[in-house]
Amino acid sequence: MKHLVFVVNPRSGIDRQKAIQQAIADTLDHSQYTYAIQHTAYARHGTEIAKQAAEMGAYAVVAVGGDGSVNDIAKGLLGTNTAIAIIPKGSGNGMARSLSIPLNERKALQVINIGNTVMMDVGHANDKTFISNAGVGFDTVISEAFALSKTRGFKAYSWLVAKHLWKYKSLNWNITANGKEFTEKAFMITVANGQQFGYNFKIAPEASWTDGLLDIVIVKDFPRLLGGILLIRAMFGNILKSPYVKHFRSEEVIISNPELKIFQTDGDAHFSENKIHFRVESAALKVIVP
Repeated sequence: MKHLVFVVNPRSGIDRQKAIQQAIADTLDHSQYTYAIQHTAYARHGTEIAKQAAEMGAYAVVAVGGDGSVNDIAKGLLGTNTAIAIIPKGSGNGMARSLSIPLNERKALQVINIGNTVMMDVGHANDKTFISNAGVGFDTVISEAFALSKTRGFKAYSWLVAKHLWKYKSLNWNITANGKEFTEKAFMITVANGQQFGYNFKIAPEASWTDGLLDIVIVKDFPRLLGGILLIRAMFGNILKSPYVKHFRSEEVIISNPELKIFQTDGDAHFSENKIHFRVESAALKVIVP
């Protein structure tokens, strides 16, 4: 029998926790798996739980949550043979959507029952690990604001984008990648392993999490009146065709600016010191996928 450890954030609410527990009882293949459910009690607790589960020989640790929960658990599983599985219960669920994992918990459990696995790349931004994406510029402002917001969901996210869009000033970024150095005035720069931020906003629609490369997407400074058009392009997966977007791939990239104060990894904002070194760790994490 294979053992699963489900990691649930208690802040998801009693009703949601009961729904997850019932779905596990009804849908999980109990002839194949034994399981335990653990709840996080503090920040980064998921990483500790995942490490302990791997040390005990668990087959997989199941992240019940969004990109932040996936990030926490993945960090605890790097360098082990224990897989990560996802039941998407976050706001945007960017990595789950990129991996084509169903948003419905019972359908996501069926994916676990089938048990297909791949070895996924993982990104690092200085000393921070990311699974889906990292970056600098406008997305860090939104990540920080969204983390402080008392409301979640697409409407809250869209309102924050609209609120900050007009007053955000693009910066000149120094970029080093693939043996070249250049400067680009950019609204934001995303370094992607997955394809989207969430909510089907595909910032890097051609990204692959198994190619050993990071997709760097530079959204250049653009007339703010065209913001809606860029959004529509992203929702339909063709943002890379915009004349205001530059795209390339690299195993690593260094991005710097004297005014750089924060960067984001999987939606979490971090303080910086003017320069971020992004790199990919190839085939670093076993993940259960459809």
